[in-house]
Amino acid sequence: MYKIYLDHVSYIYGQGTPFEKKALDDVSLGIRAGCMTGIIGHTGSGKSTMMQLLNGLASPTEGKVLLDDYDINSRPEEVLEACKSLPPYRNLSKSAAKKAIKAEVTRRRRELCFRVGLVMQYPEYQLFEETVFKDIAFGPQNMGLSEEEIKARVLEAAEFTGIESDLLDKSPFDLSGGQKRRVALAGVIAMRPEVLVLDEPAAGLDPRGRDFIFEGISHYQKTTGSTVLIVSHSMEDMARYCDDMVVMANGQVKMHGNCKEVFSKVSDLSSIGLDIPQITQLMALLREKGMDVPQDIYTVDAAVSAVKRFLETGKGGV
Repeated sequence: MYKIYLDHVSYIYGQGTPFEKKALDDVSLGIRAGCMTGIIGHTGSGKSTMMQLLNGLASPTEGKVLLDDYDINSRPEEVLEACKSLPPYRNLSKSAAKKAIKAEVTRRRRELCFRVGLVMQYPEYQLFEETVFKDIAFGPQNMGLSEEEIKARVLEAAEFTGIESDLLDKSPFDLSGGQKRRVALAGVIAMRPEVLVLDEPAAGLDPRGRDFIFEGISHYQKTTGSTVLIVSHSMEDMARYCDDMVVMANGQVKMHGNCKEVFSKVSDLSSIGLDIPQITQLMALLREKGMDVPQDIYTVDAAVSAVKRFLETGKGGV
């Protein structure tokens, strides 16, 4: 079952100008519900543009973006067609119906922002409140929740992202870079989005900070069953945490499948300038040296287990 489906989506920057550039070219892609999907590709491949389309931050030049089979960019007349038979609209005058439909479109757009949470690259630069608590609470407050529910969500989001309680009353500008990143992530998680979209969530962080961010995201996804999409350049991170992978190049989807399916296509990845994870390359070298270890090793943990089995039994296979 697809949570999100891109139906022949194209996006053109600067359309009709000398600077026109097609960022997405006829992309059709289904994102499975309740899974963590990694989006990989070089700069300019269309990854970030596609992410911005998922919560209505941008609208496709062509095609549709569907969330639970609903076109998130439905025009007012399309909403009218869907709603005109419903009781609230049946007996309205034409002008009143037009006003009501406009309000309905606005409501749906607002709701979409809460259903699909988008965390942009370097989100710490978007922090603005006096305290960490207030920054995390900003989204839930805009949802019109009670103070009790807001507090509960702030504490829950802080726990998911590893923010200690003694930091909640501090200014977010007094925190480290990694802590700021977690606060920004918590602010989106606090809205409990059905879909969480993250653009390079660990960019610029040291290895410990990267692990902290990805572990928190993974824990959140497993606990809530939400659908998570992550844009990243890191094959290692994607192999370790994601269920599915999407490989993009030149505004098109070149590959889509689980990690085993994608990373088995070494020559195809190389042809678009991407590599398999370093640990996979290392295991390939070990096989060349005569060590009987599996080919489908994409994470350090799996490699450790395979080498341990080989040393104990002479066979690294599962």
